[in-house]
Amino acid sequence: MGDVVSDTGVEYVCRVLPTMIRELKADFVIINAENSNPRNGITKDEAQRLRYCGADAITTGNHAFRQRASYDFFDSCEYLLRPANFSDSAPGRGWQTFDTPFGDVCVVNLIGQIYMDNSADNPFRTADRILRQVEAKYIFVDFHAEATSEKKAMGYWLDGRVSCVFGTHTHVQTADERILPRGTAYIPDVGMCGAADSVLGARKGQIMDKFVRNVSSPYTPAVEEPMINAILTDTDAATVQRIYK
Repeated sequence: MGDVVSDTGVEYVCRVLPTMIRELKADFVIINAENSNPRNGITKDEAQRLRYCGADAITTGNHAFRQRASYDFFDSCEYLLRPANFSDSAPGRGWQTFDTPFGDVCVVNLIGQIYMDNSADNPFRTADRILRQVEAKYIFVDFHAEATSEKKAMGYWLDGRVSCVFGTHTHVQTADERILPRGTAYIPDVGMCGAADSVLGARKGQIMDKFVRNVSSPYTPAVEEPMINAILTDTDAATVQRIYK
């Protein structure tokens, strides 16, 4: 599921996800929730609410540590991940293997370097290092990145070595989901879970002021018309489809 934005996104996901899991027969749910707190980032409260409604793993990105109160929770919580190519001294972990009835599932969280305000290590080399340690039957990679070129390259780099590579961060679902030549499910960006009538989850007027009048202010999350962007992939059947709800 794409980036969950603020209370609007959290509340809507919690309301509809249990039904989606039953209808889609989903075995494992991964949600990017780095914007789930109204002030960006994520806290224990948002993580636990999403976990309770059906998330098996929660990934993040460049806003992972906006809430200092969550640092200890990142260290102690096995289902909450931050980008693996952040510094080793950062709170939390960048990948985790989950024991499930249908086999081990490994979730890897990576962040891009192009147009991203961070000092992360090379995500391609980090992926290689992690894959040398992983023996899971299924491997899913959330690549939180800005540039489509970097995301496309990561898909091909990992093709045949992981089950699925899905992009997050831009909050706009792309229409080019596919199975790559060596069998990996792929999409450059899953999209966003939040207010559809918004600009990337923020109130339209504030963003227009920024572009038209050069007036900036802290973004206020929009609340109108909640939506869910997601993908459903069947790794055994080698299929992937976009979901808009």
